[in-house]
Amino acid sequence: MRILNFLRTATVLAGALMAISQTPAATLSIGDPAPALQVARWVQGEPVQSFDSNHVYIVEFWATWCGPCRASIPHLNKIWQDYKDKGLIVIGQDCWEQDEGGVPAFVKKMDDQMTYRVALDDKSQEKDGAMAINWMKAAGQNGIPTAFVVNRQGKIAWIGHPMTLEDSVLDQILADKFDMAAYAQEFAKRHQQQEQQRVLSTKLQKALQAKDWEAADATLTEIETALPENARFQVDAARVRILLGQKKYAAAYKLAESTSNARPSNISLLNQLAWYLTTAPGVDQVGLALAERLAGEANAGAKGKVPAILDTLARAQFLLGETNQAVANEQKALDSAPEEIRANLNKSLNDYQQGKLPEVNE
Repeated sequence: MRILNFLRTATVLAGALMAISQTPAATLSIGDPAPALQVARWVQGEPVQSFDSNHVYIVEFWATWCGPCRASIPHLNKIWQDYKDKGLIVIGQDCWEQDEGGVPAFVKKMDDQMTYRVALDDKSQEKDGAMAINWMKAAGQNGIPTAFVVNRQGKIAWIGHPMTLEDSVLDQILADKFDMAAYAQEFAKRHQQQEQQRVLSTKLQKALQAKDWEAADATLTEIETALPENARFQVDAARVRILLGQKKYAAAYKLAESTSNARPSNISLLNQLAWYLTTAPGVDQVGLALAERLAGEANAGAKGKVPAILDTLARAQFLLGETNQAVANEQKALDSAPEEIRANLNKSLNDYQQGKLPEVNE
């Protein structure tokens, strides 16, 4: 279940981006002219040859194998739907793909959860892809998903995880009122902190795996302190996990509920909270009912098309004695799943059918 658990619980917490190595030196930053689009093929949507002054563009780098990318796609799609009539164009730029042949099928399966433009990287001259090199590597970005916002003047106005792109920022960029100079200073500071966050994230994961809850809590506080104020919600799910490990159930439920209420459209966050509630020992009926509600809300937001969310919902339902519903949702998860996680889901389905709770491998 390791692959499926990663798809379910990966978030925008520092270090949850698909880190490849230490942060490379950056030569592309906020305020610089956006590099040219170098696309091998448009998988979906009308091709964009170049940036024009009539539009603002989000160029988001992603891959089919990337769990956080999959989790953020519905959110990015909502941005596209909300702003496409206001001059926004969204391009899902596939990069670092292991098998580009599977991208069209992936996009087709996402259906109305991924309606924006999708492009493959040009690897005719660079084996790693021209877009990956001239955008990601040039900007010192070593993880996906990463979104670049290009303003009407063709300059990079914003870089970050798509889940942290706030409507207020996009509104200002679309209205040509975004303080790019101030954000450039903020971005430069954040870039300098990335290595520190990478080290702390590794330390946190080791503490969580060892179930050293005191060390995990202290490390998480360090991570939270280093994050921008508007991004600190990212640590809440990890803190819920720690509270559950400490058997502070009431506090964990309270935090899970307040976090979900604050960000009801963040289906990845809702699903992660529900997963922790259904996999921690000692969670009572109150906690399981909360898990079922959160997983149900995430599933509604994903329109029943994200296998990891359906799997979480099924687990909550089974633990609450709703076996028939659990079997039905696990079957839906299996039916919509990519090949690499089908075996895991099929095993879980068989367990539910036999009245057994599937084991969880951290």
